Amino acid sequence: MKIQVVEGRLLEGPDAAATGMDRRAFGEFVGPQGELASYAFGWTTGADPHAGWLTVGIGAGNPGGGTFHARVFDNGGQIAYALTDEPFESVPEGGPDLTADEARAHEDLPFIWFVVDRVMERDRRAWWMRHWVLGTNCIQTLEVFERREPVLLVTHDADDELWQLIGTTDAAASTGKIGHLYHALDADPTLLDVLDLTPGETATRTHVGAQWTTT
Repeated sequence: MKIQVVEGRLLEGPDAAATGMDRRAFGEFVGPQGELASYAFGWTTGADPHAGWLTVGIGAGNPGGGTFHARVFDNGGQIAYALTDEPFESVPEGGPDLTADEARAHEDLPFIWFVVDRVMERDRRAWWMRHWVLGTNCIQTLEVFERREPVLLVTHDADDELWQLIGTTDAAASTGKIGHLYHALDADPTLLDVLDLTPGETATRTHVGAQWTTT
């Protein structure tokens, strides 16, 4: 059986202080041997420093079941995780909420980290959170930056790994502006599908809502 990461609902709304947007994404994981897990992760755009949160639950109703919670943060330009005592979300497959010490002592912790790695690789909303946590910069044409043109070309440069967002105006004929990649996604969620471009890859489309072509 192939590993499956099934995206579920995405909840969005102003945070309690009305300083940013709170986003929480949910989904289900099926492992190669049919193992089941539920997950949730999320972030608040007004938070400083940037840190996300995640929950993975296994074994609902079973003695060994549990719900694991962790903080997601930037560790020198790489995503890192730290178990926490503070519960983030409730998920269908989860058992009792575990403290960080209980989670570290749990025999299934290696499987939990395996689930986390697969979710971060395959859930498009996790790519969004990753770029927010890391504060990924990108160069945008002035027309895209000012939201006067849609993004029709996305590149992830091979040499410096810089992201570029280009609209209908040729980049050579436009002024480049530096912005955060997640801000562009806030304005156009259809960019979700190309947030996993590897260095050297390019994605194009004819209009917003059209299928992306990656080369």
